[in-house]
Amino acid sequence: MSQFGEFDLISRIRSKLGQRGDRVVRGLGDDAAVVRAEGVIVVSVDAFVEGVHFRLATTSLADLGHKCLAASLSDLAAMGASAGEAYLALGLPENIGERGVLELVAGAERLAAESGAVICGGDVTAADELFIAVTTVGHASRERDLVGRDGARPGDEVAVTGTLGGAGAGLVLLEQKEHGLPVDVGEALIERQRRPLPLLAAGAALAAAGVTAMIDVSDGVASDARRIAEESGVALELELARLPLDEGVPEVARIAGLDPRELAATAGEDYELLLTAPPASRLAIEQAAAGAGSPLAWIGRVDEGDGVRLLDETGARLDLEGWDHLARRSSGRGPRRAQA
Repeated sequence: MSQFGEFDLISRIRSKLGQRGDRVVRGLGDDAAVVRAEGVIVVSVDAFVEGVHFRLATTSLADLGHKCLAASLSDLAAMGASAGEAYLALGLPENIGERGVLELVAGAERLAAESGAVICGGDVTAADELFIAVTTVGHASRERDLVGRDGARPGDEVAVTGTLGGAGAGLVLLEQKEHGLPVDVGEALIERQRRPLPLLAAGAALAAAGVTAMIDVSDGVASDARRIAEESGVALELELARLPLDEGVPEVARIAGLDPRELAATAGEDYELLLTAPPASRLAIEQAAAGAGSPLAWIGRVDEGDGVRLLDETGARLDLEGWDHLARRSSGRGPRRAQA
């Protein structure tokens, strides 16, 4: 960080950040933030490392700031919490100057303003590789207003909001320029990859409507469904043919030599919401999701047992895995594998 001083940089960052609401008593400028709290607090921490989660060759710093904050806010959405405060810790290599840092922060701040969050603290340090650690704090009036991963019960149905595969397809397009898709379709897929949106309104609406378990689709349905199964002590059976696909995903999957729905099940980073619910609540949950702008697709069921069964069109079971942060591998997917 030889190009600029730490304290001058923090001062410049502070000048770019807005204040929303009256919850934050003290933000940047003191040793710690001071926040008024009522009800219950929901906290999420995420870390993003260059070469593992992103490459600067395929993302701008503004998009990176947006995406890192979006990923963390999406965890709050999966709990049904409202957005509160955010804290960014940056590890900066020599090739990232002050202008680049401010660009990254500006991208995060734009999303914070859109979602009602306040960036009110963090840290900066020198590092060999660029990394961003994001802590977000959400709020809810009561513990029972929130939903976790552990409430799925045999007999529940499984649904997902929106469409899947767009972020994974978008990364394929960023790395392989020739695709033959209509320009608007290709641009929409790339936007899904670069600037995902946390479904905070949908998460709160679904929690209030009575979903029994919920998780955001960050690592792919194949992996995220397994987390619900493990925490709830049940088995989830999902039919790949029922996965809703973003426009252009089948064409991009063919370019990458993949089955479209396998791509959708394993690519992740769509930040949709995967949920379980009793059949009696199905209509109310559909209405809640639609009212929040996130229509549902019902893709499976919850059974006795453990693990996840992914079935193809013939009913044959497939062995698919999504993203693994430590193994740095993916089965049949392009996004977020370690790239030189």
